[in-house]
Amino acid sequence: MGEQIVFIGLGNMGLPMAHNLVRAGHGVTGFDLVAASVQHFVDGGGLAGADLNAAVAQADIIITMLPASRHVQGAYLGEHGIVARARAGALLIDCSTIAPEVSREVAAAAQARGLRMIDAPVSGGTAGAAAGTLTFMVGGAEADLASARPLLEQMGKNIFHAGPAGSGQTVKICNNMLLGILMIGTSEAIRLGMANGLDPKVVSEVMAKSSGRNWTLEVYNPCPGVADNVPASRDYAGGFGVDLMLKDLGLAVESASASGASVPLGELAQALYARHSQAGAGGLDFSSIYRLDQAGS
Repeated sequence: MGEQIVFIGLGNMGLPMAHNLVRAGHGVTGFDLVAASVQHFVDGGGLAGADLNAAVAQADIIITMLPASRHVQGAYLGEHGIVARARAGALLIDCSTIAPEVSREVAAAAQARGLRMIDAPVSGGTAGAAAGTLTFMVGGAEADLASARPLLEQMGKNIFHAGPAGSGQTVKICNNMLLGILMIGTSEAIRLGMANGLDPKVVSEVMAKSSGRNWTLEVYNPCPGVADNVPASRDYAGGFGVDLMLKDLGLAVESASASGASVPLGELAQALYARHSQAGAGGLDFSSIYRLDQAGS
């Protein structure tokens, strides 16, 4: 495993993903604007790089996990960006969740310089990142996915080729739009049962065995006290933030507008998460939408 790998973005998702590559025996050099994140990476066996430009120029594979489209554009494009600095033939893997048109823009720039690139956003949350069970939704050439697959398999359990560049981003925002809608619906259903005197554990158990069954109900229950080891059991700390869900819902609504698709529930979910964020919940896990309009939300 002599490939030189650079991993940029050691946040809540990127750090455990990069650690899984290290545990698999790869030499990985990590970079992040937050020094503590880099130190956590080093503590887990990773390498810290002193010069990002030099590391990029020498890398065989460059992986990014960044917050938003503007961060990806800033990292990849321009005279000091990854596309300009990487050596010909390098494989670029962007795992950020961003606008599909930005993925296509960056991929086109990379291809023009003789670089290989895939967009590979993920689903599975921080728990999936830590366990190495993420789902990767990939856009790009089949041959480039084949080159990336051994690494993706060390960070995830399911790998899907959605189509050409930008396709991974498109299916990711479709998934997250549905996730946001399901979380709101699940929260409302549990709260309705409780308002009528029912035990939320009983309501959840019955719905989990009935036609209302869904992932948010079974795996990520938003009601405190129903499930262990979920953000709701620790006052909604950690996990996937409200503002990140709001960002993804915004991407979905923007994509719908550009393509002429009708997403009224997606628009409503965006509005509800915006209200929740404006009430001060932006840094909480997205399942905290359960507390929308409740005291202390």
